[in-house]
Amino acid sequence: MGLTVAVVALALTDRGMDLFQISLLFGVYSLTTMAMELPFGGLADSIGRKPVFLTAVVASLISLALFLSTSYFYVLALSFAFIGFGRALRSGTLDAWFVETFKAAAPNVDVQPALAKAQWANAVGLATGAVIGGLLPDMLGPVAEHLGFRIYDVSYAASFGVMLGVFVFTMLAIVEKPRPMNVTALKHGFANVPTVIKDASLLALNHPALSILLAALAFFLMATNPVEVIWPTHAKPMLDEGYANTIIGVVTATYFFSIAFGAALSPHISRIFKRRHAVTLAATLICLAGVQIALALQGGIIGFVTVFILYSVILGVSETPASSILHSCVEDGQRSTMLSLRSLIQQLGAALGLILAGAIAEMYSAPIAWIVGAGFLFIAVMLAFMLVKQLAAEADS
Repeated sequence: MGLTVAVVALALTDRGMDLFQISLLFGVYSLTTMAMELPFGGLADSIGRKPVFLTAVVASLISLALFLSTSYFYVLALSFAFIGFGRALRSGTLDAWFVETFKAAAPNVDVQPALAKAQWANAVGLATGAVIGGLLPDMLGPVAEHLGFRIYDVSYAASFGVMLGVFVFTMLAIVEKPRPMNVTALKHGFANVPTVIKDASLLALNHPALSILLAALAFFLMATNPVEVIWPTHAKPMLDEGYANTIIGVVTATYFFSIAFGAALSPHISRIFKRRHAVTLAATLICLAGVQIALALQGGIIGFVTVFILYSVILGVSETPASSILHSCVEDGQRSTMLSLRSLIQQLGAALGLILAGAIAEMYSAPIAWIVGAGFLFIAVMLAFMLVKQLAAEADS
C-alpha cells in the first residue's frame, strides 16, 4: 500500500483535482470504510480469512485499475470507494489467521513477540513502499509521459504489480482449511448493523466517560486527518521539481516510523503523568494543537519537515492513552461492539474534517485549513479535561 500513499494527493492534483475534490475523494473512502466495516466484520469468521483477504486484494486491484484509467472525478470516487471496501474486507483477516495458526502450532508460546515483529514488518513495508513510490515518478516519470501516461501512473502501475504478487503469494503460502460458503452470513451482517450501532450507542450513552472519549476522538480526527492527506500538495512547491517526489516519499516513510516511535514512547510519557491516561491524552492533544499551528506557519522545507516529524511522533503518542481508557471502560463481551463504534465515529469525524478542510483550503490555503482544524483539537482538549473529572468521579463513587 505504501507505493501509492506518498503520491496519492499529488497524483490527484496532476489529474486536475482541486483540494476540495481531493478531500471529497478521501471522504468517500472514509465513509465507505465506515459503512462496510460493520456488516463485513464477522464475514471472515464465517467463510474463512483467506477468501475474504483475497477478495480485499481484488477490490484493491479494481481500485488501482480505475485510478489508472481515468481523470474524471466520479470514476475516481468509485476507485476510492473500492479502496474503502477493500480495507473493510481485509481488516483483521490474516491477523486472525496468524494468531490461530500460531497458537495451534505452538500452544504454550507467547504470541506477542511474533505480533510485534509483524507490526514492525508492516511499518517497514509502508515506509519502503513510500520511498520507492516517491522515487519512481522522478526516475521514470519522463518515460511515462513520453508513452502518453502521467508521471504518477508509474507508482500506481508498480502497486498494481505488487498487489498481483500479494494475491499469488497468498494463494500459495496461506494454508487454511476450507469453510462452507455461508451466504446468509453476509445478509446477517447487514441486517445486524442497526442493532450493533444501537447497542454500542446505548453502551456509550450509559457510560459518560465513553461518550466523552468518543466525542474527543471524533474532533481529533477532524483536525488531524486533513493534515495527513493534504501535506504533500503543500510541501511539493517548497522542493526542486527534479527530486520533489523522492523527498516526499522519504518524508512519508519518516512519518510512519515517527508514529511507531511515538507509540513506543507513550508508556514512558504515561508514567510521567502517573498513568492517568486522560491527563496524558489532554496533554498530548494540547501539544498536538500547538504543533499543528506551527506546521501551518512553516514556509521552508527544512522547518516544515522538522515540525512534521514532531507532529507525527505526537500522533503516535496519542494512540495508547485513548485505547487504554476505552478498554478500561468496557467488559470483554462489549469490546468488539465498542471498537466498531469507535471506528465508525472516527471515520465519520475524518470525513467531515476532510470536507470542511478541503473547502477552506480551496478558498484560502492548506495552512489556513490546518489552523482552523487546530480549533477542533482544542475542543478535544476540553473534552479530555471533562474526561479527567468524569473518571475521577467514577473512581470515587
